[in-house]
Amino acid sequence: MQPPIVAVVGPTAAGKSDAAIGLALRLGGEVVNADSMQVYRGMDIGTAKVSPSERRGVPHHLLDVLDVTEPATVAEFQHMARTAISDCRERGVVPVVVGGSALYMRAILDRFEFPGTDPELRAALEAELATVGAGRMHERLAVVDPQAAAAILPSNTRRVIRALEVVQLTGRPFSATLPAREYAHDSVVQIGLDVPRPRLDERIEQRVYAMWAAGLVDEVRQLEQHGLRQGRTAARALGYAQVLAFLAGECTEDEAREETIRATRRFARRQDSWFRKDERITWLPFDADDLAGTAASLTAVQVPGTGSA
Repeated sequence: MQPPIVAVVGPTAAGKSDAAIGLALRLGGEVVNADSMQVYRGMDIGTAKVSPSERRGVPHHLLDVLDVTEPATVAEFQHMARTAISDCRERGVVPVVVGGSALYMRAILDRFEFPGTDPELRAALEAELATVGAGRMHERLAVVDPQAAAAILPSNTRRVIRALEVVQLTGRPFSATLPAREYAHDSVVQIGLDVPRPRLDERIEQRVYAMWAAGLVDEVRQLEQHGLRQGRTAARALGYAQVLAFLAGECTEDEAREETIRATRRFARRQDSWFRKDERITWLPFDADDLAGTAASLTAVQVPGTGSA
């Protein structure tokens, strides 16, 4: 029997990356990144990407695999992540999947088929976006699919356009194309990190200030020279979009930083809300003593030194 798949989920700034590394060390596993922005080379500070030294010798998959000019669709990410997971399991290694997007995690773990696409329709919607702006397109989505609009930020124009495309192609709401919660694999364990909202708000503010101190503005300035501003996906990442606005003279640096904090807090609330709907997730306190050990006990994997699982 192949090893289980273990997923570590929760809102941004909950400590998922550290928890996943600790769990991988306990289980002799490897980490599979499910963060859609950490796949980009050079997007390190603003995505809180763990450095090689912070990985503590644990192999990581799907970090630094795309240039910032390349788009990353959910379908493509699903393929890359499932390939990495299969590679781990075939070698008898526990894949520890970590990420904060419920959509990406479900695409990886669940039976999830994607509706087709229509290049002409997509081009027409993108032309309309350029004319009327993100807010109007999101309002249009809210009319035809309120559930999808509630789950997608207006600034995430790529997903707004995709949702409108699916509605027009299928005649059904985009939200109706989401699958039932049924795993595509055997032996899946999902662990959520539970952070009280006031504490999470504090952690997000601390993280953003730390990113600025670590040189986020310089990172974005360098990536802009490599095409970040033209990237359909990467340019919309939290922090990066705000710094690009500052560099374009659209706001002050302080305003960019404070907007990053506000936008990240809104995003974290949406993340937490969507993950809470999945009854298969076991929630653990983010600051629990021996979090990795407690999480490991939920799997069927033999942990060295603990006797039978």
